[in-house]
Amino acid sequence: VANVKAAAITGPEEIRASLVAQVTGMVRWRESMLYLQAQGVSTVYEVGAGRVLTGIARRFDGVEARSVGTSGELEAAAAALANKSAVATLT
Repeated sequence: VANVKAAAITGPEEIRASLVAQVTGMVRWRESMLYLQAQGVSTVYEVGAGRVLTGIARRFDGVEARSVGTSGELEAAAAALANKSAVATLT
């Protein structure tokens, strides 16, 4: 989900353009999270050293948010993902 559009994107060029727009412009975090919920996503993972997005995502009812920052956390997330059908990654 592109946070600048609050919608799913798939094309490589569109992804690149959205990443630039996300760094230089305003993001639509609330709308992005509502979009994910509407798509049936119940678990989100923040990948990287930070935990800010995980904390914000936990404010949404019905959303389980996890932070993945170490190799052990990555392995645990991969195991959990094997049993999930709708998962999103926070970037």
